[in-house]
Amino acid sequence: MSNGGKIVASQLMRAAFLVGAAGLVASIIGALLDRTQFFRSYLFAFSFWLAIPLGSLAILMIQYLTGGQWGWIIRRSLEAAAATLPLIAVLFVPVMVGLSVIYPWADAEQLAHDAALQQKSSYLNGPFFVARALFYLGAWATISFFLNRWSRQQDDSSAIGDHRRLRRLSGPGLLLYFITMTFAAIDWFMSIEPHWYSTIYGVLWIVNQGLSAFAFAVVVLALSENHAPLTTYLRPSHFHDLGNLLLAFVMLWAYIAFSQYLIIWSGNLTEEIPWYIKRNAGGWSWIPPVLIVFHFFVPFFLLLLRDVKQKSAVLAWVAVGILAMRLVDNYWLLMPGFADPEAIIHWLDIALIIGIGGLWCGTFLWQREKRPLVPSVTSEITEDAVHA
Repeated sequence: MSNGGKIVASQLMRAAFLVGAAGLVASIIGALLDRTQFFRSYLFAFSFWLAIPLGSLAILMIQYLTGGQWGWIIRRSLEAAAATLPLIAVLFVPVMVGLSVIYPWADAEQLAHDAALQQKSSYLNGPFFVARALFYLGAWATISFFLNRWSRQQDDSSAIGDHRRLRRLSGPGLLLYFITMTFAAIDWFMSIEPHWYSTIYGVLWIVNQGLSAFAFAVVVLALSENHAPLTTYLRPSHFHDLGNLLLAFVMLWAYIAFSQYLIIWSGNLTEEIPWYIKRNAGGWSWIPPVLIVFHFFVPFFLLLLRDVKQKSAVLAWVAVGILAMRLVDNYWLLMPGFADPEAIIHWLDIALIIGIGGLWCGTFLWQREKRPLVPSVTSEITEDAVHA
């Protein structure tokens, strides 16, 4: 990165940490005033910021397995985002502290009067929940550590073996990610409503994370396009490819979300339909139409246009809109589970999004500033040789 780019990145990093600190201080005050709302808002904010580093890790492994210029040009952003997973592990601590507030199965009083919860207690219990969470977080952080470490070594070496070990890790690593994230989605999010279940729920969160990560990578690339050495390699075709992939993830999100709805609607089982009934009633009823229009139809038609995909600024704004809709979708997925009939945004929701987001973005910028904005040319040649 050029000196001017480094100065801007340093200024943004400091600003992110300051904004994050202000949000976290306000959130701590809110926790003292309303402990229940704090932990509920915290899980919502955590779920949003979890998606970008985990989705980046998955896309990074996919890129190592498949190759392609689309991934090479955003690899540094993916690596920096994945490198924040140790911070994500630390940020999960408040969720563990607030188990009895967030989850009905962790509340001794509710557990004592609910036979269904008692039947699930061998799986849904505090110690086992924490043990599983530590395994998930540890596995993700370990994969990220070795991918980043070997990538740094690859930049300094022309050996084809350096890239092959990245591919060898990415195959089983991607499988491990799919399995652990499926269980994490069940543990952390679906068990808010432990009487409900969906076999496609884990896949929905995996796709959500991929979409969030791609949108974030597009925004970062557009903001960095005038910084060396990106200016040497970046072409409109790169944005075009990323726009096509972003379109594919938008379509995949719509397919998975609609599939879950269609399966539950056609089954019409009393164990399943309450989840959608509460999310389509009262103050929540306005959110599904908004998601259908602005999370699917608007980006879908915009991303069909070549001019949108080849103009970095326009594509970045589409990606920003998708990230905003991801925030709305996460809110709709989680918050009705706390039995609030109205979709009232609490100020702690905003404070924690800003607080956790500022801390995460500052850490991301710190990780990204450690290395050049693109992998070395030797690394690119090595990758092409591997896939030849």
